[in-house]
Amino acid sequence: MEKAIINPNMKTHKSYKKSRTIDRIMIYALLIGFSILFILPFIWLVSTSLKTESQAITYPPSILPSPFDWGNYKEVFELVPFLRFYMNTIIVTGFTVLGTIVSSSIVGYAFARIKGRGRNFWFVILLSTMMLPPQVTMIPVYLIFSNLGWVNTFLPLIIPAFFGNAFFIFLLRQFFKAIPKELEESAIIDGCSTFGVFWRIVVPLSKPALLTVGILSFMGSWNDFLTPLIYLNDTSKYTLALGIQLFNGQLNMQWGPMMAASTMVILPLVLIFFFAQKHFIEGIALSGIKG
Repeated sequence: MEKAIINPNMKTHKSYKKSRTIDRIMIYALLIGFSILFILPFIWLVSTSLKTESQAITYPPSILPSPFDWGNYKEVFELVPFLRFYMNTIIVTGFTVLGTIVSSSIVGYAFARIKGRGRNFWFVILLSTMMLPPQVTMIPVYLIFSNLGWVNTFLPLIIPAFFGNAFFIFLLRQFFKAIPKELEESAIIDGCSTFGVFWRIVVPLSKPALLTVGILSFMGSWNDFLTPLIYLNDTSKYTLALGIQLFNGQLNMQWGPMMAASTMVILPLVLIFFFAQKHFIEGIALSGIKG
């Protein structure tokens, strides 16, 4: 009998396919391992929120509560005005996101498209402010807001957002520079003004970048602890970041209610990022296409 002829290319293809399969298995194994590592604190948070106080402090600890105690979530609203904290945070975060998107997009478009003397110089000055620690300006800014009579109000938490953010301005500028100029030139020929070009052409094309700025601004404002701590004195005006601290008593820590409150604070962030992650990643990726 004649021996079968082995095709070297077929052997190489099988070896390459096997190598790719092994690489893919290793990559998925690493991703699963790191995912478990990063999600474990969140699982522990939710688990503790469903435990009784005795279970929460039991050693050695257990991941699954037995039995499930949903009373901690009810107790959150009984111990502190948690609903008021939620409304305060929504108000502050909503205006902060709005101000950040509006101001940063306008300034970013100006740096990307409007030519003027010293434009690059002022852009470098803007970027240099990112290297300035916030602790340096904390006292002067507090004195300004104090003289304006804004202490113990939401204004110091909201108004700065309407003056732009250096990082978001840089991010949007990079995205705007990637938009073809021919689209704007065509609109100008048709009689569109500069603001009309920005509003009718640039903004609709920049939804991924604007959504990215909105998500990052939302996360920063929702989790902000230091700024409300400095400017808010009345408990009725506390945000969620400050309100959670009320569960930390002078004599004991109420672990169940605190973890339940923390879970409710984190949940909106998880949901927003989960449903908007596609646009978020797209906005970050496209912002670096053109320098």
